[in-house]
Amino acid sequence: MSSYREVLHSAIERIEQNDLSGETAQILLLELCSMSNTDLYLKYDQEVSEDVLAAFNDGIERLLNNEPLQYILGFQRFYGYEIKVNESCLIPRYETEELVANVLADSDFFFGNQDSIDIADVGTGSGAIAIALKKEEARFNMYATDISQDALDLAAENCRLNGCDITLLQGDMLQPLIDKGIRLDILVSNPPYIPVNQQVQESVSEYEPHVALFGGDDGLFFYRRIFDDALKVIKEHSFMAFEIGYDEKHALLALCKQYFPNDKYEVLKDINGKNRMLFVYHNL
Repeated sequence: MSSYREVLHSAIERIEQNDLSGETAQILLLELCSMSNTDLYLKYDQEVSEDVLAAFNDGIERLLNNEPLQYILGFQRFYGYEIKVNESCLIPRYETEELVANVLADSDFFFGNQDSIDIADVGTGSGAIAIALKKEEARFNMYATDISQDALDLAAENCRLNGCDITLLQGDMLQPLIDKGIRLDILVSNPPYIPVNQQVQESVSEYEPHVALFGGDDGLFFYRRIFDDALKVIKEHSFMAFEIGYDEKHALLALCKQYFPNDKYEVLKDINGKNRMLFVYHNL
């Protein structure tokens, strides 16, 4: 039998020969063994069990075929919560955690005195954003919509696993909220925003659902859809928060000027200095 050291070093060498990050091999091994980096270091020269070795080797082959690590493991950690993922939804990105953090800060600032806050995550996918927001703020009366029943089934499972009470609604963008006459203090969305002709990594294009990635010719199709109907679902005093493509700031600000000429709006940068979040403040 091989030791953890031998197994890991061999896998890293194979991974890096294929221009992939060797770190993914270590993360895969740690997760399969439910170990920390310290645990691995202490067991470096111990033998790897046959079951773990078989699962690890299978995972390495899948990585070499460009399959995302999160699909191999079956989950992604988001804002400290474990979110199950599969090919029915987009893998939650760490950058999106900053959108959650800013929504929480603004909700305290604008609605700090309210006992209940009506909020929806439009296009929820795995439910990651909605779950993180609800877990962090008990006052949120949380709705989550998606057009895909498969995605909503996954979101429902993630709600159950994380002990989260969220109303899940199937439908196209804002339509299920409109149909039920729901009015929101906060509307949140991370819609598909990649232009259809823009190249993306093979691991993304080959495995993640295109319906959750691409936003029309200019990447703005779903923002327009939401802006068209926003006033039907947001309250008189409310705000909207969106994740955006790093190069879409000026186009989206132009749309805000067109749709919400009397409101305040701003684009925020993420930790890497890229324009990543759009906030629209309606009568606030």
